[in-house]
Amino acid sequence: MKTIINQVPNGPKPAGPYSLGVIAEGKFLFVSGQIPFNPSTGKVERGSIEEQTQLVLNNLKAVIEAAGGKLENVVNCRVYLQPFDAQTFPKMNEVYAKFWGANPPTRTTIGCQLLNCDVEMDCVVAL
Repeated sequence: MKTIINQVPNGPKPAGPYSLGVIAEGKFLFVSGQIPFNPSTGKVERGSIEEQTQLVLNNLKAVIEAAGGKLENVVNCRVYLQPFDAQTFPKMNEVYAKFWGANPPTRTTIGCQLLNCDVEMDCVVAL
């Protein structure tokens, strides 16, 4: 369903837990931006960057699975992070890397201004 591109002749190598490119076929699910909403409490949890990242990823997974998709078929992910700096980026990245495993999707991380949270993510999934 998807082919990972991580070796490019005379090109870059991934500098983190993301794939350079993903070739996908078929139908796609576009998942809206998810924030660190805790379904158990019914509230947005503004804990550490690591805690927020885990909640966001859990929410992405819930939407993907509800649509009949699988995590391993995510082809693209965008991460919105505030503040985007030398402290928050590696903390988010550590949780993100563990979540996706050996064949992560392509990714863009964007520093931005968010309301009531510090991490938001959206993604595209091949179904």
